[in-house]
Amino acid sequence: MKVIRWLDKHLEETFLVIMLVLIACVSMLQVIVRKIPGMSSLTWAEEFCRFMWIWSVFISLPYTIRMENMLRVGVLKDLLPDFLKKIINLAVDVITAASMAYLGYYSIEVYNNIARSREISPAMQWSMAFVYAFMVIGFFLGTIRGIQMIVIHIRDFHKKELSTIEQTMQDAAKEASMAQEGDD
Repeated sequence: MKVIRWLDKHLEETFLVIMLVLIACVSMLQVIVRKIPGMSSLTWAEEFCRFMWIWSVFISLPYTIRMENMLRVGVLKDLLPDFLKKIINLAVDVITAASMAYLGYYSIEVYNNIARSREISPAMQWSMAFVYAFMVIGFFLGTIRGIQMIVIHIRDFHKKELSTIEQTMQDAAKEASMAQEGDD
């Protein structure tokens, strides 16, 4: 159960951190190698970093859904009664899950077309099907996270909905508490 709970909280976050570290390391290595006289630059570094950035976009989709960090206008929602806020949350969750499923369905078609073409990337010689697989993974995980948020919002329907300011204060208190525990 601990593993499932950890995956729920950190799966996408872990991949995003790894990708960011890889981008930073490879970019720095490319800069260092360019400055060494007589050594040619890394021909694959730019393409590798581009793939990492693209993958991070698709992996960040389910992360933002789960963390409820999607762009929205919270002030308008704060003006509504609690019951209506909960209905809007559920409507957003249903639209999000349906959108991710729709995009996921068609991303499989795009992936299959790329796989049939047997195209490879110019610098790294990777199969473009492998590169495009992260699009399918991102939308699939986004669909799962959207459904998960529907379940969470239905389960917590009886709980009081926090305003944007209250949620911000609660998040800041959690971060301060975690920072305090880290200092000890």
